[in-house]
Amino acid sequence: MGKSNNKLRVLELIAQEGEIARIDIAAATGLSAATVTSLTAELMKSRVLENVVEDQISGAPRGRPRELLRLNPAAFIVAGTKIAVDHITVALMDFNGGLLSESRYENYAFHEKPEELARHLKTAISDAAVQAGLTIDDVSAIGVGIPGFIDGTKRVVHWSPAFTQTPVDLGAVLDRSFNCPVLIDNDANLAAIAERRFGFGNGVSDFLVVTIEHGVGLGIVLNNKLFRGARGVGPEFGHTKAVMNGALCRCGQRGCLEAYVADYALSREADAVVGLQRENGMSDKDHLDALYRAADNGNASAKSIFERAGRVLGTGLANLCNLFDPSLIIFSGDRMEMSDQYSSVVLEELRQNALRSDRALPLIKYHKWGDLLWAKGAAALAADHLIHTSAKT
Repeated sequence: MGKSNNKLRVLELIAQEGEIARIDIAAATGLSAATVTSLTAELMKSRVLENVVEDQISGAPRGRPRELLRLNPAAFIVAGTKIAVDHITVALMDFNGGLLSESRYENYAFHEKPEELARHLKTAISDAAVQAGLTIDDVSAIGVGIPGFIDGTKRVVHWSPAFTQTPVDLGAVLDRSFNCPVLIDNDANLAAIAERRFGFGNGVSDFLVVTIEHGVGLGIVLNNKLFRGARGVGPEFGHTKAVMNGALCRCGQRGCLEAYVADYALSREADAVVGLQRENGMSDKDHLDALYRAADNGNASAKSIFERAGRVLGTGLANLCNLFDPSLIIFSGDRMEMSDQYSSVVLEELRQNALRSDRALPLIKYHKWGDLLWAKGAAALAADHLIHTSAKT
């Protein structure tokens, strides 16, 4: 294995662990202690890594504290962005994952032209940089999370609700607006990256992240690696088929899971229920909140909407368990305040349809980070690019 590959293994391990001693790097990678010492010395010379002294544990025998290695926070500044229906969230982070600033840019909405999106992104990132006492020229790489069918390698958007016409060579558009590398990926993939680096997925080798908001997304981590599929556009859990020739999905097909579970699907159902129609000027969020309140207050029609959505989602989750056998499923996204009755239907359907074995169902956790989760995942994607670049020097 070449020197660059060994450097990359070391850097990726340090990024995941946060702080780690050289002897532990050697044990985890299988590299010799001498090789680890040589590689890390080079990386420290280039200021990609730095030494930190392990905190003295209270009550422990006093002795020489261990030296640990971590990514040098000052090596690079990265920006991560989450493109949502009506706003852009930005996370500005140092190279070691420290949050420098976060901001929410409100002057954006879906269906802008790609060039307009680039302009909004530049303004949003500039605003976040100013909050941190920096400028956009201090940013070394940018990550962009966007819903839809995204080829991250080619940086092409094959389909997304953010654009009225696709495909879009978004990478080429953004390159004309920024003077640093711009990485693009499906936003659910970035949620999985964030959970693995900063959240419940840290230290877990196999887990799923299911995102539920305006759409339904899925991020898959298998054997400590993000799974994107052969063409880089998978996995699209929301567009697996739940009902043959069923409800119309925003992707243009019928019967997709998200056509029964996503925010727009629930709101569409509420419009058909007497007493729950959207009032003039009511936002999507307010309309959905009204549906939740109605269900919690015993409205039979509202409850039936959530029960059907819960059955569809629970069956879909059972299929995921049968396919991947994950140890952990993380529910993430803006709509994690699911009513108790909805959650119970989901879990019961999952139990009924998952294959029986001597193992318990996967652990299920709820993580409502808001849009910051996705933006931090996008920033981690940008940092990963810089890690790969640093390994080649």
